[in-house]
Amino acid sequence: MTTTRKLISWNVNGARAVYKNGFMDWLAASDADIVCLQETRAEEHQLPEELRQPAGYHAIWNPSRSRKGYSGTAILSREAPLSVELGLGVEEFDIEGRTIIAHYPTFTLLNSYFPNGGRDHGRVPYKLAFYDAFLDRCEALRAAGKPVLFCGDVNTAHQEIDLARPKENQTVTGFLPEERAWIDQITELGYIDTFRRFYPDLAEQYTWWHQVTFARRRNVGWRIDYFFAAPELAPRLVDAFIFPAVLGSDHCPVGLTLLT
Repeated sequence: MTTTRKLISWNVNGARAVYKNGFMDWLAASDADIVCLQETRAEEHQLPEELRQPAGYHAIWNPSRSRKGYSGTAILSREAPLSVELGLGVEEFDIEGRTIIAHYPTFTLLNSYFPNGGRDHGRVPYKLAFYDAFLDRCEALRAAGKPVLFCGDVNTAHQEIDLARPKENQTVTGFLPEERAWIDQITELGYIDTFRRFYPDLAEQYTWWHQVTFARRRNVGWRIDYFFAAPELAPRLVDAFIFPAVLGSDHCPVGLTLLT
């Protein structure tokens, strides 16, 4: 019997903030089997119990160890993973709580909050080094026979169709040529941008909007949140989706349906 699994990824811009904005109601209505969160910005003891360990889910929290109220990731999973790794095995990245690797019977899932390059581009080298380390880990997993699926806030829009104003943002981090080149690299290796797999030409599909300028009201946004699947998983991809109507963060959730 063939079954499907629904996976959702969401940069919540603060787990405590999104909790106050109705996260538990959204989670109950989402029908998600796995929910990956980024930018949780909290330690477990700071979270309400029903968020720290939601009913019906196994919760894995990976807060930043470098400073409080910063970065952080989490996975909420109906099925307990076979095993979990916190980080990529590189301390300069792992100290910021940016990655959780969850091993399931039929795939390995990496949930990651990729670095922002900074307005002054000061963190672009760090971001690019993170990209390289992340890809090395994905490829090592594939070499070990693991079907790899990864998601999160990649903090880069790939093509011009993926942001509302590409011409004006050529020199802005998140759309720099060297950042976009990394996504070119992973697609050349066969990794599938699952949303574009199903909707290759669908425009005005964004996952992040600048809050200060109220850009969401005008849908002046960027698609920087993704699910990427290794080519081994291609036959199991059913659909991908974006939930722009879900509020509570400057990002919206994105999702994937996968045959299991």
